[in-house]
Amino acid sequence: MFHLISKISILCEPGDVQEVARLLGSKDVRVNCLDEYGMTPLMHAAYKGQADMCSLLLQHGADVNCNEHDYGYTALMFAGLSGKTDITSMMLDAGAETDLVNSVGRTAAQMAAFVGQHDCVTVINNFFSRARLEYYTRPQGLEREAKLPPKLAGPLHKIIMTSNLNPVKLVMLVRENPLLVDVGALEKCYHVMDLLCEQCVKQQDMNEVLAMKMHYISYVLQKCMAFLLDRDDKLDVLIKSLLKGRDGDGFPQYQEKFIRDCIRKFPYCEAALLQQLVRSIAPVEIGNDPTAFSVLTQALTGKMAFIDAEFCATCGERGAEKRCSLCKMVTYCGLMCQRLHWFTHKKICKGLQEKDAPRLREHLSTHSIKQTPTSPQWPRPESCVRTSGLKL
Repeated sequence: MFHLISKISILCEPGDVQEVARLLGSKDVRVNCLDEYGMTPLMHAAYKGQADMCSLLLQHGADVNCNEHDYGYTALMFAGLSGKTDITSMMLDAGAETDLVNSVGRTAAQMAAFVGQHDCVTVINNFFSRARLEYYTRPQGLEREAKLPPKLAGPLHKIIMTSNLNPVKLVMLVRENPLLVDVGALEKCYHVMDLLCEQCVKQQDMNEVLAMKMHYISYVLQKCMAFLLDRDDKLDVLIKSLLKGRDGDGFPQYQEKFIRDCIRKFPYCEAALLQQLVRSIAPVEIGNDPTAFSVLTQALTGKMAFIDAEFCATCGERGAEKRCSLCKMVTYCGLMCQRLHWFTHKKICKGLQEKDAPRLREHLSTHSIKQTPTSPQWPRPESCVRTSGLKL
């Protein structure tokens, strides 16, 4: 028996899925068998970053919350340590508990943060079970119809699960799904978000972070509904309003005021998180650092704000690789985002070219096109960060 356990654990490392599937078919092998350290095959596969192997083991009934490990590690902790966001999501979808702690009292998110796997931290912190949302797709008690039509559960869950809280990105997620571009649908969705917000505050272990996120999404959905009622059929006017930068530096004032107003309208004034956000944002003049978006993002996702990464100037997506071909200072995740942003970026593009030309020529001669810590202070990353190749 122990020989078979060791063989499965060894095969999990190179990811020999077919051989492990054959071994699991043996009546002498249990999918949750333990090695000498208390590790299951699922833990081995998660730590080694073997997504196919993890999927196979879960299909065979692997216990995602087994914590027989000598130091109390779980499969989710190993997934976080591996830095694989897809495996981390897989563990969460399989029912992994996020609040289990190991022998040193750390959760999976804390372990991932300790080794610098911040993307996995974000996935864990933003996880929301689909089952919690589907509860509202069934009539409860004396209700004649459910609060949320089943067809809206998928699109709404996608919005809830996004780790990119940029309001432009959220509006784009609404716009890309025809089921959501409807006043009646948005009204049902934001009512459910409000109920979830209330539930997070009133439950025994109050979850202020999730409550604030539900409120934020509800606020965005309500704004989408308001613009649809004003005949903004494709939400283009709302997106342009959020992107429009002020003269001089391109700072998106409406977006800043939008987020501040959302935070101000959080209905639970006694919440410590709300008070923390207000203390961080209220003294800051609009246009200065930190922006409301950066403070809110760090509070809700745990991301260290905008370190060692490029963000799309339009939707705020991390890892933007296309740069304005003229000023070389603004990055985008694709041509669509560049086109959406051009109406406001063109007002400052020439100024950025002239101001940064000497430094840029020197930098391009020795490095890839990327801002350095000593770069001049251009508009905020989340609103106007700027990798090469797009033609305007």
